Amino acid sequence: MKGQDGMPRPGFTAPTLNHKANRAELRLHAPRSTRQNARVFTGIVVESGTVERIRPAAKSIQLTVRGRKALRGLKLGDSLAVNGCCLTVVKLARRGNDRLAQFDLLQESWKRTNLQFAKPGSLVNLEPSLRANGELGGHFVTGHVDGLGRIVRWERAGQDHLLDIEAPKDVMRYLVFKGSITVDGISLTVAAITKKSFRIWIIPHTFEATALRDRKVGDHVNLEADILGKYVERFLNLRRAL
Repeated sequence: MKGQDGMPRPGFTAPTLNHKANRAELRLHAPRSTRQNARVFTGIVVESGTVERIRPAAKSIQLTVRGRKALRGLKLGDSLAVNGCCLTVVKLARRGNDRLAQFDLLQESWKRTNLQFAKPGSLVNLEPSLRANGELGGHFVTGHVDGLGRIVRWERAGQDHLLDIEAPKDVMRYLVFKGSITVDGISLTVAAITKKSFRIWIIPHTFEATALRDRKVGDHVNLEADILGKYVERFLNLRRAL
């Protein structure tokens, strides 16, 4: 079986139909040896889904999210950004018009992201990986979270919303005025920078279309700095070492 990128996908077992409480549920199981290939995102959230369940397993934490548009067309082994964290689909199911996707999170991903604070019913931002012929509406996002930020100011200002986020030094070092930053998987523009925090403005569409509408002061958000700044720093450091 081949995926949308033309690369072979891992095999899968035949789907089973489980009739329970007059509900048909289609389950597909991915082999445990599934490996995640490199993927890229754009920071343009397709929809805000909800956490269906969180279940500790022997070697991972099983996270299941519910959505519609973002999960449409997903196959086992595909990547989905959940709050900006790149995760690999290991199980799929349908519940009426909704779709469910399950992921296995290692402790590294669990502790580094705000998914550790999620609970059933929590809103999460969802974005499938960028196709080769897809539109780059935001900026290049790897789905590798650099650190956790904390909301220190979150209020309405006219039709928009003002959001101040306290961030770790490892993230602040890459921020530039009018540059890009990924917050919970959303590609946003830096409006102001202080020593320990930065400010962004949220337009009404972004507020309504993403999980930001569920956030409050004190909440943690996933942050990923623009990868271009990391490459520039790396090249400059190598040049100084010559």
